[in-house]
Amino acid sequence: MRPFTRSSDQAADDDPAALSVRTVFARACEPESSSLPDALRSEIAAELSLEDGGPQDAAAVSEWAAAQRERFAALFATAESEGCADVLVRRAALACAPLASVSGAWLQWMSEPGNAEEAVTMRVLALYAGDVGAGHPRASRGSAYLSLLQHLRVAVHAHPASQLAQDRRIADRSFHLPAFALTMSRHPNAYRGEIIGLDLCLREAGMLPPLDGVQARHPHGIGWDALDPSLARTPDGPSAVDDARALRAAFVEEAGAAAVERGFAWAFAALRQWCDEVYDELDAARDPGFEMAELVQSRAREASAYHDRFNVQGRLLKDWLVEARTDPIPFLAALANSRLVRPGRSEASRLTGSLVSEKGRMFRVFPDQDLDTIKRWIDALPTDSAQRAEWRPPAHQPRRITLRLAPDSADGDAPGDIRQAYTALLQRATTPAVRQYAQRYVEKRLARCRSDMEPSPRTLPGEQPPDGLRPWLLDQHDLHNDEFHDGMDDPLPDRADLIDSTLQLAPLTLIDGSWLAGSTDYQLASSERGHFLFETYWDELGNGDLSLNHPLIYRAMLREMGIDLPPTRSPEFAAWSGFRDKSFETPVYWLSIGRFPRTFEAEILGLNLAMELSGVGGSYRRGRQSLEKYGFSTAFLDIHNTIDNVATGHSAWAADAIDDYLAQQTPQARPDVWDRIRAGYRSLNPPPGLLSRKGARRAQSERRSHA
Repeated sequence: MRPFTRSSDQAADDDPAALSVRTVFARACEPESSSLPDALRSEIAAELSLEDGGPQDAAAVSEWAAAQRERFAALFATAESEGCADVLVRRAALACAPLASVSGAWLQWMSEPGNAEEAVTMRVLALYAGDVGAGHPRASRGSAYLSLLQHLRVAVHAHPASQLAQDRRIADRSFHLPAFALTMSRHPNAYRGEIIGLDLCLREAGMLPPLDGVQARHPHGIGWDALDPSLARTPDGPSAVDDARALRAAFVEEAGAAAVERGFAWAFAALRQWCDEVYDELDAARDPGFEMAELVQSRAREASAYHDRFNVQGRLLKDWLVEARTDPIPFLAALANSRLVRPGRSEASRLTGSLVSEKGRMFRVFPDQDLDTIKRWIDALPTDSAQRAEWRPPAHQPRRITLRLAPDSADGDAPGDIRQAYTALLQRATTPAVRQYAQRYVEKRLARCRSDMEPSPRTLPGEQPPDGLRPWLLDQHDLHNDEFHDGMDDPLPDRADLIDSTLQLAPLTLIDGSWLAGSTDYQLASSERGHFLFETYWDELGNGDLSLNHPLIYRAMLREMGIDLPPTRSPEFAAWSGFRDKSFETPVYWLSIGRFPRTFEAEILGLNLAMELSGVGGSYRRGRQSLEKYGFSTAFLDIHNTIDNVATGHSAWAADAIDDYLAQQTPQARPDVWDRIRAGYRSLNPPPGLLSRKGARRAQSERRSHA
């Protein structure tokens, strides 16, 4: 174990190519994270190529985890007998926070519009849906861990998870594994097998071993089962580790075992190293001097500015504190023998008495937890001065981890036409040029929709409904129903026109739900309104059941019509001569706006409502009649007319998500936010014509002038 030192920190700070692992973790948590992962490719490759030499099979992980739990249980039992178990509980909970708060998040981008019809993707998404508690707000495994941190009253920087990087009570090593796992999650096509392997390893290990001692002392009031990634999230469901094993088998059958084994081995090595460091830290923290040394070192820089007149043991306190930034032990020895401290008697010491009282010169300088640390140290000091002179705290200090970045990848080329854009945007990870193309495409379409946005029966009301959107939703459903019955006698399209219209909708329908792709991000998928959006996306892809997968159902209908299209993510699909260019305009919009779940959150909520409501009670029923007339399957329209219903289905969820979003806004902000929602609603079918396009160009010009 290394002594207290900050020399390596300073060296890292002076290196412009170095980046703290905390920063990597925080940025990789962001739903719109883009360029950072590219810069880390060489670091990831180096990590995955490390030769560990340890056991790499599932049984070895389970055995190791069981042994570690016994090891930590014994350590906590020793601390209990020494009266310091609460210290270990707090430190263990914080050490586990970066990994446990994002449990399962590395699966967040594994499903993408281009692979939404594939069996492996659906297995991944089913596993991930359990991790985020699909269908329920604040039900993710990370949310359960936040509840634990709040219960222990240590959740100072715990929400969102990216804020954990601000918590200096957590060592860098605790960010290492989740930072790399999350970074790989932003490049799912490059690390698909490795992600499946590391996920399986973590599920085989089960609940993080340091939490064994925490659970034993806080068994109630916390959903502990949710903190074990090997367990199911529903009482009658298969265990998550069994699902992960099945996922591994399915992937290996398609692509081989090498990448999975590489990810599994890396995760196991990282987990073992982290666990050993946490154990050393907790063991060291049993000594009150360890936390006191940490406290002095963490506060020495700011404190040195205020103590240039006070002497301790014949030396300016300022000088002691400057030295304590790299080595706090000499100062602690001097402080222990000063008149500020009564060894063994914190209640009689000036440092924890008169100096920090309401009239003291250090009032409120130390929060309660810091005062507890100081008191614990004073009470443990030997009363014999000779024994104090020999005292040294345990010399354990977790290292700071920095990463050297490779040069960022080139921006690349923007898509040359709408079909190239479609293919490029089917993948989550894209070049900066493609990302810029997507943002400009969204902004241009929304600008058209903001132009002359007069209320009509086909748009959202001009002002936010005072009673929420549910009454308006029912009115729209009545309108659809009336239109359906009024058109009962209208002629149905002929067979050729029906087939052509079905074909032209294929680029759109085969990426069903893609406008919500960004809502699969871990911290959004179980939020108050995000859980509605994630469950909608999850439904569109069949909830893990390929027989209910909407793109596959649509493909089956096309085959009945004599059309067998190439795979959606292949360049041949977008280049297929049977499609008209216009058929890609709305799909590219969906694929583009789905990349920006925060930037365009209000607009996505409006678009989602428009999409889920569009056919319910009206055009779906009309379309069913057409398909039925020519003997084609009506399954695709039947399933949408039921799951999109306005009472308990996607339309209702879409309205509720908007009402929740508006409730979070200030009264002053709501009109502008409502206008953004209205523009998003209108963007499903933007206004045509020259005037709207001129209005769009004018609006874009005005926005640039104010930027």
